[in-house]
Amino acid sequence: MSTTTPTPASPTPNTPAQARLYQQLRSHLAALKLHTAAEALPTVLDTATAEGLSLTAALERLLALEIDATEARRLTSRLQFASLPTPATLEDFDYDAQPAADRTLITELATCRYLDSATNILLIGPPGTGKTHLAVGLARKAAEAGYRTYFTTAADLTARCHRAALEGRWSTTMRFFAGPALLVIDELGYLPLPAEAASALFQVVAQRYTKTSIILTTNRGVGSWGEILGDTTVAAALLDRLLHRSVVLNLDGDSYRLRDHHARTDTLRRTTTGNTRRPLP
Repeated sequence: MSTTTPTPASPTPNTPAQARLYQQLRSHLAALKLHTAAEALPTVLDTATAEGLSLTAALERLLALEIDATEARRLTSRLQFASLPTPATLEDFDYDAQPAADRTLITELATCRYLDSATNILLIGPPGTGKTHLAVGLARKAAEAGYRTYFTTAADLTARCHRAALEGRWSTTMRFFAGPALLVIDELGYLPLPAEAASALFQVVAQRYTKTSIILTTNRGVGSWGEILGDTTVAAALLDRLLHRSVVLNLDGDSYRLRDHHARTDTLRRTTTGNTRRPLP
């Protein structure tokens, strides 16, 4: 009974005819803008010959390298657009220091399935409890999963909308904020907002309602939003849309930064005390 063996790929060219064919193949790859595949061609051909790979297997390996390079470039582009303020990830979030954070829920949110149902996430708690860290980590997961993501603060968003209104670019700016699959609005309530902020925030939220997701972090409970925005009616309408499909995480406890400060102070105190020599009798 005869068996069929895989046809090995051609090795790196060692005859004039093979050299011409090899250069032609590289030219085809370059013309198709498959630059990673063109650069990897000699290595893949030599490896295929050494391992006895079929032409199909060698071609799959070559194109897989091109796909990986393309995905890496796209991810870099998505992360640049996202404008994340820190390199924070969900993997380095300190759950022990923030017991109010539901690890199971955050792990589920990291799958990005909430984006498919245009669900919003509200992170509420005092400063330094990990809200921005979680928001950045979730935004990074969304970008890695292929979703277009954008990070801004409430103050920057409203200032941008104000400038757009003055310069006749309101519609363009609204389209910009409507575009990303995930919009992160950080630090609502930290800084005083101008009078037109309530209208700008409401219109951004309204045009994304039931279509795309928002992650919003705030140091103020939802009952205080009328005070933050200076308009209880707009605040109620804003919350109505945000909370319709939402996950709310209430974080509490001491500030990470204050804990770090106290830890460093205690370490310094112990070190200083340990290095102090007792006077001679």
